[in-house]
Amino acid sequence: MNKKPLFGLTLLQLTDLVLAENLPKFAAKQIADWLYKKDIESIDQMTNLSLDARNKLKEKYRIGLVKPSSVAESTDGTKKYLFTTESLNFVEAAYIPDNDRATLCVSSQVGCKMGCLFCMTGKQGFRGNLSAGEIVNQLRSIPEWHKVTNIVYMGMGEPLDNLENVLGSLETLTADWGMAMSPRRITVSSIGVKPAMTKFLELSQCHLAISLHNPFEEERKALMPIENVYPIQDVVDEIRKYDFFGQRRVSFEYIMFDGVNDTPFHVKGLVQLLRNLKCRVNLIRFHSIPHSPLKASSEEQIIRFRDALTARGIFTTIRASRGEDIQAACGLLSTKERQKRGNN
Repeated sequence: MNKKPLFGLTLLQLTDLVLAENLPKFAAKQIADWLYKKDIESIDQMTNLSLDARNKLKEKYRIGLVKPSSVAESTDGTKKYLFTTESLNFVEAAYIPDNDRATLCVSSQVGCKMGCLFCMTGKQGFRGNLSAGEIVNQLRSIPEWHKVTNIVYMGMGEPLDNLENVLGSLETLTADWGMAMSPRRITVSSIGVKPAMTKFLELSQCHLAISLHNPFEEERKALMPIENVYPIQDVVDEIRKYDFFGQRRVSFEYIMFDGVNDTPFHVKGLVQLLRNLKCRVNLIRFHSIPHSPLKASSEEQIIRFRDALTARGIFTTIRASRGEDIQAACGLLSTKERQKRGNN
């Protein structure tokens, strides 16, 4: 019999499990404590459960943690971890240390169906959703997991296309019974899947980052097919309904492409689109991917673009590039691994 993983289950799911196994209800909280706060690798290590309870659990269940299959380390300290999923596919997570802060970038899907022109993950096509446990496993199974201060859902996949499992993973990460992280230390990125975004804004207190990349409808369609379904103007109008004047943040990601979206015309478009919205814009240097027609904007142009937005009242930063020597851009490492192993 295939044993089911415990890791990734919520407290409510663990409660249903222990009651179904005729174990005391309080055992659910004990199991959650072992799974999400301590460094255990087997049910036998759950020593405050009775021997009978542990043996009963072992008949049907396993911890379910999956260690990385490989790791690449950059000269700047960034580490790119490759994981093999239950479906024998590959996903990536990037560990990015920065003084007293350490950010983990996690994946939510195997591949992606959104087809953005600049994204290597999208070129893999869509191969499946990660479970809540597979998402949180990317944190729990790296050696540095106790050092991680921030998590961003900016790895492989569109998080809000896997909303149920992403919300389940966020519950485990932020709940007192789980890893007890502040939701203000977690950012979920999306290209603007509007109905799921609305649910996320209502059901979670984590930060939201929207992949924008162009303020103009027709130009954005050429980069991001999602614009045909959920126009960025409609996405921004929906965001305006929510309170981002407290500690919760909304930001807009903007990869800089030479001659495509880096002109004064685009500055004006961004100012018009984001007017009177409390937000920040993160400018991102483009790292080329195979067979892409897109080129990176020059450093001088990126700085000019930032300064122009700042002068018009939009808080704008340039994101530091990390891990360039280890192919830290999403999808490159897993694509390489798929090719090496002969997968399509």
